[in-house]
Amino acid sequence: MKFRVERDVLGQAVSWTARALPTRPVVPVLAGLLLEAADDELQLSCFDYEVSARAAVPAEVGEPGTALVPGTLLAEIARNLPLADVEVATTAGMVVLTCGSAEFTLVSLPLDEYPALPGVPDVAGSVDGGLLATAAAQVGPAASRDDTLPMLTGVCLDFDGPVLTLAATDRYRMAVRTIGWDPGDPQARFSVLVPARTLAEVARTMAPGKPVTIAVARPERDDTRPADGLICFEGAGRQLTARLIGAEFIRYEARFPAGFAASAELSAGPFTEAVRRVSLVADRGAAVQLAFRRDVVVIEAQSAGRARAVETVACWLDGDDQVISFNPHYLLDGLAAAALTGPPAPADPHPAGRIRLQFTSPARPALITWLPGDDRDAHHSAAGDEAAAAAASAGGDAGDPGGRSEFRYLVVPLRALGAG
Repeated sequence: MKFRVERDVLGQAVSWTARALPTRPVVPVLAGLLLEAADDELQLSCFDYEVSARAAVPAEVGEPGTALVPGTLLAEIARNLPLADVEVATTAGMVVLTCGSAEFTLVSLPLDEYPALPGVPDVAGSVDGGLLATAAAQVGPAASRDDTLPMLTGVCLDFDGPVLTLAATDRYRMAVRTIGWDPGDPQARFSVLVPARTLAEVARTMAPGKPVTIAVARPERDDTRPADGLICFEGAGRQLTARLIGAEFIRYEARFPAGFAASAELSAGPFTEAVRRVSLVADRGAAVQLAFRRDVVVIEAQSAGRARAVETVACWLDGDDQVISFNPHYLLDGLAAAALTGPPAPADPHPAGRIRLQFTSPARPALITWLPGDDRDAHHSAAGDEAAAAAASAGGDAGDPGGRSEFRYLVVPLRALGAG
């Protein structure tokens, strides 16, 4: 095998693929990165029986061939190469990498012991990469990190014709995002449970405007049971395949209350920053308290005998005055995820928009959603209120009557965390 490739192109492909390498491989050969050069293309891949990653990049191939090299070591080398094209060649069981004045010789791992990469299931459809990445970033943080309950470590992908819904929960909060996608079969209706870590990796690589194909072991048309097997995401020359979690996700729609006693609207940026500042003094496991009044919310937290913080932010409250407390980490996760629903604004970390917080009592779950517009839109007309209410009851938001870009974040108040 012999090929030549641009340094940065190789570095990005190696770095992305190597992230899927197992930290503790069950057999040493699974720590390898597979290099396959042919037809002016270099393909890098890895597989640990659960997840496989493949990246294809253009290369000048002098001699086609295949080699298996230590993946983590290759990634470290690729990050530190000088500014020059990279030449790779195999000789006598060794892989020689040359870049400018630097030369590295790696011992090849035994190819005959490496498992065959998994095949790709049937393509179910495609979705805009940026839309999928945003949805994954909004929903993923709500998944549990506790491997003793595998179902809670996954993100449910619920396919229903042209609508794709992502949902995750760790029992104390639930995030749901609905987006539009292009299905191969407009009548298809099924769901799968994808490891949250896999979806997070997909989100890191997908770009707006670039289609991502989703291939999945799909049940028969009228079978709505969860599929098991494999799911594959592919786009921009990169492919990630993962084994699905063989469990049925909860009926998440049933967890959302039919209505709430109170609704508050707050400017997203000032409210988020105030919660972040106040939570600095909260002890581990302590709450951030929100005291809602007619025109303001008083945000308060404290650490026993050491510090206390209070800040007031303007709000528009529909309902009776009430005090409700949250885990600050869960609350901030929800606010950050809701803000991603707004249009991207690279120069402004807080896009124009408002947070809607709906609640009933200090012991019942509260709902966080996003409202487009700025402070000047807060005192919207009665007609606007009716439109927003109608959209909410239909499963959408005022900015998207079809509900195709809806984000909802249900969070349990801290006082109620130990109940049940």
